[in-house]
Amino acid sequence: MAKPLGVMKNLPLGKAVPANITRALPVGARLNCADNTGAKELEIIAVRSYKGVRRRFPKAGVADLVVASVKKGRVDMRNQVVLAVIVRQKKAYTRYNGSKIRFEDNAAIIVGDDGLPKGTEIKTTIAREAAERWNKIGSIASIVV
Repeated sequence: MAKPLGVMKNLPLGKAVPANITRALPVGARLNCADNTGAKELEIIAVRSYKGVRRRFPKAGVADLVVASVKKGRVDMRNQVVLAVIVRQKKAYTRYNGSKIRFEDNAAIIVGDDGLPKGTEIKTTIAREAAERWNKIGSIASIVV
C-alpha cells in the first residue's frame, strides 16, 4: 500500500489531549486557515489515526491531524492537498476541570510532514489542547485559550 503525501510511517501525532473532546468535524467540513501560509479555507479529506466503524464518516476534533484540500487562498496554494491540525471548533467540548469550551468558528493550521507548522505566526486564538499536543504550534500562537 502506497503512503500518500510522502508521509513517514511514524508521523508524530503529539501527546495525549487533556480533555474529552467531542469530534464534531466530519469529512467534507470546511475550516478557516488560522496561519499566514496563504490558504484561507480548507476542506477535510481524511482524519489521521481515526479508527471507525464501517460506512461511518471519519470525524475530527481539536488537536487532531487531518488531511485537507485548500479551497480558497493564493493561486499557488489552491487545490493542494496538505496536512493540518485543528485548533478551534464550534461544537462545545468539556475540559477535565468541568468547564465547557466553544469557539465561534472552525479553524486549522497547515503543518508539514514532520508535524511542524508551515506558517510563521498565528494571530488568532487557538485551543490549549492543540497547543499542548503540538508544542511548536503553541509557541508561534499569540493567544492560547
